[in-house]
Amino acid sequence: MTGYLIRRVLQSIVVVFGVVLLTFLLSRLYTKDAAARACLGPKANTQQIQQFNHQYHYDLPIYQQFWIYTKGIVFHGYLGQSCRMNQSVRSLIASKLPKTLVLVGISTIFALLVAIPLGILQVVKRNTPVDYTLTGVSFIGYAMPAFLLGELLILWFAIDRPWFPFEAPQGQTVWQILSDPRALVLPVFSLAVLTIAGFSRYMRSSMMETLTEDYIRTARAKGASPARVLFRHALRNALIPIVSAIGALVPRLLGGTVVTEAVFGWPGMGRLGLEAAQGRDYPLVTGLTVVVAAIAVIASLFVDLAYTRIDPRVRLQ
Repeated sequence: MTGYLIRRVLQSIVVVFGVVLLTFLLSRLYTKDAAARACLGPKANTQQIQQFNHQYHYDLPIYQQFWIYTKGIVFHGYLGQSCRMNQSVRSLIASKLPKTLVLVGISTIFALLVAIPLGILQVVKRNTPVDYTLTGVSFIGYAMPAFLLGELLILWFAIDRPWFPFEAPQGQTVWQILSDPRALVLPVFSLAVLTIAGFSRYMRSSMMETLTEDYIRTARAKGASPARVLFRHALRNALIPIVSAIGALVPRLLGGTVVTEAVFGWPGMGRLGLEAAQGRDYPLVTGLTVVVAAIAVIASLFVDLAYTRIDPRVRLQ
């Protein structure tokens, strides 16, 4: 177990380093002085551009720039300076990331609480109108664009029927956001619907596959009730693909918050990334990409470790 953990940590470090290198190189593909003109404006003179390039090390060779950037991340946690907002990238991410994690966390928990029972119900009622109806609804939810779903929710439940605010909570802290539960409903539901469909399909296929195992037939032969077979013997092993799906969906959820946060005005990291991309704030875009990649790698590592808790048959050598 210790050896496996060490290997996985080393692999994670290599992956994060690769993402940092690729993101850094992509952020340097723009034409000469493009970053300076994007931050200083089209009327910037030559002296101002040269001063900007010297301040942010753009006048150095690319390998020196990468070494300075990597050294800052490793030894100081420094992700650069946002030229548009005149703040460090780390402070901007630190203020926005908790709010995005609240949105992703609540929506994921809600999606699991809905999708797992739906998947089990589809197995119990398989090849019946209930199964066909839920399958059709799942496909619709899976194919629904995030921006369209958000706009429809605002139209139906904030304008036509003013049950909920059309704008997300605008608090400066996580506690202030959580203190306005009515404003949380629409953005959380919008993001959750996009994952409920996938989770329910995973649960249905995994449960059907598990019910064909030999130990399930043995339990039935011993006289176990259908409910005991379903929840006592099959459910735990059927949850393994769900755990894997959660780890794989973490980067997708963090990326999906860009649209959801933009539609509902959620003051999180997705909205920050959109503003950075529109403003061509290259240091901020690079820092956001690196942080999201690191979160995805850490989530994948925790998923691998969670396998041993869910299924004792899994042995990590």
